[in-house]
Amino acid sequence: MLHQVAPAIERLGIAEFHTGCEALHGVAWLGMATVFPQPVGLAASWDGDLLRRVGEVVSTEVRAKKAADPLVSLNAWAPVVNTLRHPAWGRNEEGYAEDPHLTAHLATGYCRGMRGDHERVWRTVPALKHFLAYNNETDRSATSSEMSLRTLHEEELPAFREPIEAGVAGGMMLAYNRVNGTPAHTQPELVTEARSWSDESLAVVSDAGAPTFLVNIQRAQPDHVHGAAALVRSGVDSFTDDGANAVPTINNVTAALEAGLLEEEDVDRAVLRMLELRVRTGEFDGDGDPYAAIGPDAIDLPAARELAREAVGRSVVVLRNDRRVLPLRPPASIAVVGPMADAVLTDWYSGTPPYSVGLASALAERFPEAGVEVVTGADTVALRAASNGRYVVADEAGAVVEAAGDGESAASLFDVVDWGDGILTLRSHASGGLLTGGSWPMRADASRVGGWVVQESFLRHVHADGTWSLLHRGSGRWVRVVRDAGLLVAEAVTLAEAERFDVRTVRSGVDAVADAAAAAEVVIVAVGNDPHLSGRETEDRPHLMLPDAAVDVWRAASGSSEQAVLVIVSSFPYVLGDADDAATIVWSSHGGQELGRGLVDVLSGDREPEGRLTQSWPANPAQAGDLFDYDTLRQQATYRHRPGRAAFAFGHGLTYSNVAYERVELVESETTSPAPTHRHPALVAAPGDRDVRALVTVRNLGDRAAEELVQLYALPDPALPLAAPRRLLVAFERVRLEPGEVRVVELGFAAERLAVWDDEVRIDGAPDDWVHAGALRVQPGAYRIAAGPSCDELALSEVLHVVPPR
Repeated sequence: MLHQVAPAIERLGIAEFHTGCEALHGVAWLGMATVFPQPVGLAASWDGDLLRRVGEVVSTEVRAKKAADPLVSLNAWAPVVNTLRHPAWGRNEEGYAEDPHLTAHLATGYCRGMRGDHERVWRTVPALKHFLAYNNETDRSATSSEMSLRTLHEEELPAFREPIEAGVAGGMMLAYNRVNGTPAHTQPELVTEARSWSDESLAVVSDAGAPTFLVNIQRAQPDHVHGAAALVRSGVDSFTDDGANAVPTINNVTAALEAGLLEEEDVDRAVLRMLELRVRTGEFDGDGDPYAAIGPDAIDLPAARELAREAVGRSVVVLRNDRRVLPLRPPASIAVVGPMADAVLTDWYSGTPPYSVGLASALAERFPEAGVEVVTGADTVALRAASNGRYVVADEAGAVVEAAGDGESAASLFDVVDWGDGILTLRSHASGGLLTGGSWPMRADASRVGGWVVQESFLRHVHADGTWSLLHRGSGRWVRVVRDAGLLVAEAVTLAEAERFDVRTVRSGVDAVADAAAAAEVVIVAVGNDPHLSGRETEDRPHLMLPDAAVDVWRAASGSSEQAVLVIVSSFPYVLGDADDAATIVWSSHGGQELGRGLVDVLSGDREPEGRLTQSWPANPAQAGDLFDYDTLRQQATYRHRPGRAAFAFGHGLTYSNVAYERVELVESETTSPAPTHRHPALVAAPGDRDVRALVTVRNLGDRAAEELVQLYALPDPALPLAAPRRLLVAFERVRLEPGEVRVVELGFAAERLAVWDDEVRIDGAPDDWVHAGALRVQPGAYRIAAGPSCDELALSEVLHVVPPR
């Protein structure tokens, strides 16, 4: 019962149970399902209710999968609430925001949708990931996230608290990393703290392989028996280890019991919590389960398609529109160029979309009278093996790839996409498939880049004479040509053994881009990342710069057209470097099946831009700080502490109109410092919990409607005894302003939102452990309360005076 694959107990009427299914932005790994935008994209809506509706669809499709296969788990391992502290984190796409309270607010919305609104039975039971202080992939099971109590209470715990406190998260997954030198999986004080936030049971699961890593990598326990005991005593209820094989877990826990390292009561508590999770799903209710009527066909329903499109549209962020190229007027011709021109890419936690619509296809739908030309910017090349003088060719099925061609032909042509840092994918003209090293010999039949270990990417080494050698990244082996047979295999150990290919560029990708841009009235340059390359789970980004190949595509297009729009489809922010001269820039995350239509809804003006960044785009790489340093205050990192302006700030996003902020007025210019506490209140405060209220006057000066996100920040006095954040988001509200409309928007927050951690304050009755050795305290003093369209645009403010209790 403690393993992720728990057996059936027929005499008790308990069925076999699998802990966890993946449901980050749609049902993953279980076949066809609706694919919504990545979480970092969903978050750009700043709309917890939108995430609730997405969660409803996702949990309904989980139920549909279970109706088809009873072993599908209703314990959903989502959402990820680790804050987006640093944009180099490989799993950036999985998180919501760099602000922990905004993260918690959005996660609560998603969890509420996943849970459902039945009083007792949950549609699914969400489990928050990953507790705690997890933001790097490099050596993630060995690195220690050094955590001051201040960072812990101000920036880490708040991201998890609201969904648990609201009673919409029923589980939690622990993190691979160590915290202050101790594995996060064996920190009972932290797990106890999380469980104290709700009277409801909270099931805690290990991350995959973590029980083994506790001994083999972290070397925190002498053996697996002691490791199992430490995990159970620390509050772990389910071991995600050894795949479907429960025997090692059973043996280790049994041995721990026999050695006196565990008591039966320890095991009983863990088993009970897992059974309580299952009770919540209605598993033992029979026909009384209110969700039992959801059948296998509740997948890809029309409403799900509509919501997927809406979610993309509401997540698109207009970063810059200096020449007012947007919204697009019906053009006579459009060139869509770049690797994302008509591609819809999925990530590791995506399901299989029932269909997909790319950007160029959606533009052709929206502007049927315009000619739409697609140019990917890939170089078309022919490769000749130096070892035998023959050209590399593929058959139409992609089953055979060999150096056997006598000259250039359709069979010898490959489109080469450069994803940056020498990482290439090669697509055969003959088969239409990607070259892959996932088979022996190599083939050219892969439909996409994917898998836990990617087999479709290569590193290019250019020799002094201009020839190439290709390193297959999945195996770490060089490509060579088999003597006499001519077949390509990825098995050479050294560069000296690697084949050297003479490369003839049949068609330059940037030349094709320039020609298409020159012939079109409007050019859309679509660049970004492949979510399986250079930034994903297990792989942090090597740097923050927009790849040179993407810059080259932009240069080629913008040099030929003044009506050029740079569209970035990515899992993370970029430092734009030499592309920062773009006058029109739009960002979207990888948006799933409706990416193209959702983007075009905004580009065309059919939908007013609503998206706002929940993560700053740094002006330069240094501004982001050190990926491995979790003390953002010391580093002056994230929007809270950053002294300079970001390239595109937290909260930034343009409308197609012009909204002016005319006045900020505090209803209460003074408030009393509340008693010290161990919790920040939720970001979105109920009207009765608003100790401080501000009236913000906004006016739409333009001639079209605007969807404005009115943001309120607290800017503490720098002279306060305990250094406080430079700026802190305390409230926000979206308003729709018609042309010429003036609106007074009331925003408010609880005074406790201003608290900082003070090691010198103790709360009576608090547990006597390191987690509670201090308290959150609101310092008396002056706080500037400012409003604006982003954290860097706060021209209007009034001073709030916080006074000591009388």
